[in-house]
Amino acid sequence: MIQFLASTQTGLRRLFPRHLLRRIATPAFLAVAPLLAPALDTSVARAESPERPNIVLIVADDLGWQDVGYMSAEFFETPNIDRLADQGMRFTAAYSGGPNCSPTRACIMTGTYTPRHHIYTPGGKSKGDTRYMRLLVPARDRKDGPLRNKAAAQFPISNSLDSGAVCIPEILRSAGYRTARLGKWHLGEDTQGFHLSSANGKGGPGGSFYGNVDVAQQLTDRAVKFINDNRDGPFFLYLTHWDVHVPHKARQEVTKRYRAKLDAIPEGQRKNFNPVYAAMIEAVDRSVGRVLEKVDQLGIEKNTLIIFTSDNGGLPSVSQLEPLRGQKGSLFEAGVRIPACMRWTGKITAGSVCQTPITSVDFLPTFTKLAGGQLPTTQPVDGVDLTPLLLGEKIAERSIFWHYPLYLQGKGLTIDVPGGKTYSWRGFPSTSLRRGDWKLIEFHETNAVALYNLRDDPGEQSNLATTMPQIAAQLRAELDAWQEKTNAPVPVLANPECVLSSPTTSAN
Repeated sequence: MIQFLASTQTGLRRLFPRHLLRRIATPAFLAVAPLLAPALDTSVARAESPERPNIVLIVADDLGWQDVGYMSAEFFETPNIDRLADQGMRFTAAYSGGPNCSPTRACIMTGTYTPRHHIYTPGGKSKGDTRYMRLLVPARDRKDGPLRNKAAAQFPISNSLDSGAVCIPEILRSAGYRTARLGKWHLGEDTQGFHLSSANGKGGPGGSFYGNVDVAQQLTDRAVKFINDNRDGPFFLYLTHWDVHVPHKARQEVTKRYRAKLDAIPEGQRKNFNPVYAAMIEAVDRSVGRVLEKVDQLGIEKNTLIIFTSDNGGLPSVSQLEPLRGQKGSLFEAGVRIPACMRWTGKITAGSVCQTPITSVDFLPTFTKLAGGQLPTTQPVDGVDLTPLLLGEKIAERSIFWHYPLYLQGKGLTIDVPGGKTYSWRGFPSTSLRRGDWKLIEFHETNAVALYNLRDDPGEQSNLATTMPQIAAQLRAELDAWQEKTNAPVPVLANPECVLSSPTTSAN
């Protein structure tokens, strides 16, 4: 009997989304489930709606906004990603839901902003010198136990998705899609309803494969097989690469070619070009090329939406971030602006360009619409359906938001510290929004704001908050209302370890 119930539950997991199974998998239901199984076969649903597109979402890790050829990369070679962009639509104002990997991935999967899922940074703690943190927030390097507990008690921070969250694979699975997650997950142990979930393309869902020079090919091998096995569709493939995250390692023969290319460039023009990083980008590009080739070979390109993007901005040591300010981990533009392009042959006009801002939370409502699925009713959906943009139409103007209640050392916001020295945060307690050409950042340390016009000042160098107070006030009111609506945690307690004697600058 135990074996029978176990096999029945396994079958049910294939038939029902996980959030629904939790509600119906009672002993009484399990007893009759084998009799119901034929009527619930999802292959029937797939056959009934052949017009619903297959969806392939390919995500690179830490790829800067200009680190691809179609965005004018000077050293990196991405012919396949460029082909995807040429055959589809480029998004010049694409944004990640968070300034680093795990919050963005949670935004993608749930369609909700960071205050809803409570994932703000890997590890869930601030990183940097606690003496230079004006606000008391969870910090990795804090030694004082009681103070550490006091900081942690202020607001919830999570390192994994709540098992009750309804995610893209569950929605699409309910709509009759076969689903696969291949690559980095970074959202905890719950695989959220994927039929297939493998971290490296060979094993199970767990494991870390940073710096593995073969993992991109392994993931793509499995991705191509999944596409081939599910050619009759519909299917959802979430191919999420470990490259180009540190440690920077790549195959020697590819690195050698880029090293020769770098040597041919005059020394004064080499900038931050890195042969190993370039070789890692090429590994991702080859993966994109193989996916395109398989889709085209099977003749399903007219019924397959393929998206390429990154999970956040890049690192200044290797990425081409200028003229943007900041880096990965920052709410300034270089931390959250990312490359993005989409191809859907016959639907998206080849060579088209979209300047409308889009962000990670938009994928769930878009995929749900395309699949004919149902949006979750147990959680809000913060994103919007992007289908009109794909078809060359417009969507209503709206604001998009970011929230980061912690600190992270790095380039972005420079402060004066004792001894006549300076210190720099790339991430600091702040909330921001973009609406049209305007970007507003609210600095929680000083309760001040900075206002930037991204059309005229993409590098966010000129704070217009005092010269354009009406716009600043209007956007701040919207930002504050959003914080209240989402229960965004705003730290307010002073940090007793802080040694700073004057307020942190809020603009430059």
